[in-house]
Amino acid sequence: MGFFDLKAICGVCNDEVGLNRVKVKRSNAWLCPSCLKKVGGAMAININKTTIDEINAIIQDKEDKLGDDPFSRAENMYKFCKENNFGSGFNEKWGVKHFKVLQDNLIRGEKVLMTFIGLHNYQTTTKHDSNYAYAITNKRIIFGQKSLTGEKFKAVNHERINDVSFNKGMIFGVLTIDTPQEKFNIALDSSSASSINNAIHEVLDKLKSSGDEASSLQSSNYASSADEIIKFKGLLDSGIITKEEFEAKKKQLLGL
Repeated sequence: MGFFDLKAICGVCNDEVGLNRVKVKRSNAWLCPSCLKKVGGAMAININKTTIDEINAIIQDKEDKLGDDPFSRAENMYKFCKENNFGSGFNEKWGVKHFKVLQDNLIRGEKVLMTFIGLHNYQTTTKHDSNYAYAITNKRIIFGQKSLTGEKFKAVNHERINDVSFNKGMIFGVLTIDTPQEKFNIALDSSSASSINNAIHEVLDKLKSSGDEASSLQSSNYASSADEIIKFKGLLDSGIITKEEFEAKKKQLLGL
């Protein structure tokens, strides 16, 4: 089937596609615009050296990372911002593009808990890095921006955050994320800045509480295992069990 044939079949989704298709030469197959977008666009892969099977694997891996969580989709992250008045960006088209950067950089098992939009690296009303998309996940604070020349992405693990502070002015509320390496100042619309700040701290506090509970449970389990080992050491010293039996039980209790 030649390039100028009006219709062709996409080698990934098997849907019919017109002339707005891309040739995957190594597989002698076509790729539709939708599947090209799913794989990350023309800049994400070398179309002359990649096969249809490899493209399928990349798309499947991206889908596996997102799982069944609808909040991990860029459109829904942006919708959350709009519904909660947590920023809208320049317009919906670019807002979704910014969140698509976050979507593409989610790691396996990562869940988005809240999102917002703000002016990144804010210094003055005319000096900043324009709108970024932000998300608080169960693992990190992530932020990114899509532009005509490419995209930017950064992540900060929760344990690397020293403090999240907030100051409200007449025009903007400024959220500051303090890490050992740098501080990020984010300007938020004054009408929604306090709500965004409160929501961020609520999510971070819940994560910290659940982490403290898990740590406490782990410590409790460790103490229980230590008590059991002491008990079996007494049995060993009394000659009731052999050294081999004691060592086997100790490994079992320590999970070795």
